[in-house]
Amino acid sequence: MLSIDDSSICRSILESLPTGVCVLDMHRTIVLWSYGAEKITGHLRHEVIGHSCIAEPLLHCDQPGCEFCNEDCAAARAMRTAQGAESVGFLHHKLGHEIPVRIHAVPIHNQHGSIVGAVETFVELQQASGSDRGESICQLPDCIDPVTGVSNRAVLQSHLQRALLSREEANLPFGILLLRVEDLSHFRSSLGPEAASSLLRVIARTLESTLWTTDYVGRWSDDQFLVLLIGCSEGRVPAVRERVRRALAGEGIEWWGERHSLPISIGQATGEAGDNSALLIARAQASLRASSASANSAAQSPGS
Repeated sequence: MLSIDDSSICRSILESLPTGVCVLDMHRTIVLWSYGAEKITGHLRHEVIGHSCIAEPLLHCDQPGCEFCNEDCAAARAMRTAQGAESVGFLHHKLGHEIPVRIHAVPIHNQHGSIVGAVETFVELQQASGSDRGESICQLPDCIDPVTGVSNRAVLQSHLQRALLSREEANLPFGILLLRVEDLSHFRSSLGPEAASSLLRVIARTLESTLWTTDYVGRWSDDQFLVLLIGCSEGRVPAVRERVRRALAGEGIEWWGERHSLPISIGQATGEAGDNSALLIARAQASLRASSASANSAAQSPGS
């Protein structure tokens, strides 16, 4: 008779899963690292077991402001609230590149009901979204922004017109996010155009990895990106905006031995009946200005 109390059977099941599984104690020290975790990240278990995912960030993003490196990470929330928690972000592969993942964490209880750690499972997000978008838009001439590799403004305007038409004819909801990289011109003049281009490419790559296959991202102007959220209702747009904000928090580049980043403001708008692209973009720009002003006010307030 099969018994799930058999530890060898449980371990065999665990090792057969393509999903990454990581067990952390209350200090967020890694005590178990599955075969799936090895395959996804390239880090072997003997390289990570016993290491802290905070002090020695072999796994999670170690960039300042990253959601995984503070008390708001999924594992910390699960242990603090005694409930499951999810996050979308990045893990560092052993070869150096970032892997977009969805992480789910649940608390571990001992026989007395006390929380003694957490189990994290993580799956790699489909990166086909960016390549699929690239394959479709590359059929058009002059469709790619040469600096970032994402859609240029002309392609975005075409997608925007189609979304407005679908909103009118089929009542298909959609929303947009308008992102501005603050102080990009000063950054460019201080560090040079290559540094600015490198930072923009990092931001574009992160946006593509964070979005779903039905969404579109492109460069709207020198310091702005536009994200088109197809099928996204008005009530869901703020949640996507927050997901994007988290994904971009602390994104930066290493330049001449130092890390550099810039704050990013995000505005939003939802397609409405009778809308045109000018009205929609104007509402997004107004939201963006409010976001930028709020961020500047918070930065300048005493004690910030």
